[in-house]
This record gives sequence, structure tokens and C-alpha cells, in this order.
Amino acid sequence: MRKNVAIENDFTREDTWRIFRIMSEFVDGFETLSRAGKAVSIFGSSRFKPGNKYYKMAEETAYLLAKEGYAVITGSGPAIMEAANKGAKRAKGHSIGLNIQIPLEQEANKYVDTLLDFRYFFVRKVMFVKYAKAFVIMPGGYGTLDEFFEAINLIQTQRIQKFPVIMMGSEYWKGMIGWLKSTVLKSGAISREDLNLFTVVDKPKDVVGVIKKFYRKQARKKSA
Repeated sequence: MRKNVAIENDFTREDTWRIFRIMSEFVDGFETLSRAGKAVSIFGSSRFKPGNKYYKMAEETAYLLAKEGYAVITGSGPAIMEAANKGAKRAKGHSIGLNIQIPLEQEANKYVDTLLDFRYFFVRKVMFVKYAKAFVIMPGGYGTLDEFFEAINLIQTQRIQKFPVIMMGSEYWKGMIGWLKSTVLKSGAISREDLNLFTVVDKPKDVVGVIKKFYRKQARKKSA
């Protein structure tokens, strides 16, 4: 059988070429987000409609955060992401979207001011963590859970410094938190202190309060 010489000699199809694509995504992300100042990353479902109570909660939370001077970072998509970008824009804050290229093409919502496109999930996840002063975990599915558990795992293993990881909607999350306590903690897979790596709140103003309290405490430690 005759080999396709053109494909065989095309080094852009080889794994080594991916290194340059990955590097370019890191460089673009670092250069753009380093100018954003302090920011908060907000995660949540891409399936909730604008009338959903969690959509409204996300919008108000982002609005209050932007009023406090935080840029708001989302995955740039619809539903919770759109709500958060909308809230930030309504407060005249900096609204950032980190879009991901997936087979089911995701278009950035219209409230994003600064948009970055990523091919690689792991590069995008670095950007969410590196430039965020806090994570806000709204109700969501697998993607939201992935961001939540990776963040608290990085903190637990001391790969990153502790920062506020805030879950919104106690009713939505109570089953999972109950399972963490009754099964994961009880079996010894985590310690009781690991349950303190995140905070659960129900009101947008409480998100701001948790973040302020955390950084006031940090400032007192540094000045002591």
C-alpha cells in the first residue's frame, strides 16, 4: 500500500507540534489576564434559562463583586456564565470569558468584554485558578463539579495557596455535602479539616462578605 508522504512528513500532525500550540495558549492567556487585576471566577450550569433562580443569583453576585472592584471570569457560555458576565457588565466591571473549543460549538455570550479561546481544557483551567482571588461555584453539572473538586484538591495538597471557594445554593448542594460527610469523611478518605476548604452560602452579599473576611484575615497575618 502506498503511504501518504504528505501526511507522513507533516510535522504539524505530530504530538511535538502540540507543544507549540499549548505554549501559545499559555502565553496569550498570561499576557491578557495579567492585566485584568483582581478577579473572581464564577462557574455553573450552561443549561439554566434566564428565568431560573440561579441565573438571577449569579447575575446579582457578579454585579456585587464588580462593584467591589473585581473582574468576573466565566467560561463565556450561556446560562450561569452569561448571567455572571451580564452582572459584571451591568456594574460597569470587567467581564471576561474563557471559551473552550468543543465539538458542540460554544459561542461566547454577548456580555463578555475580553474573550480568550482555548483548545485545551487544562490550559483554560490554569487561567481560571491563576488569576482568581476566589471561586464561586453555582449549581451546575460535571464541568462545574470538575472545577470545584480540582480547586479544593489543589488547596488540600498545597499545590496552591488557600483562597475562598464558595458554593452557592445550599439546597442544591446539600446531597453532595451530606455524602462527603456521611461516606467520604466517615471512611477516612478525607479529614474533617478538608470540609473547611469551601464555604456554602445562599445570598449574593454573603459571597462578597466571605471574600472580604478571608482577605482581611490574610492582611492581618502579614502585618503581624
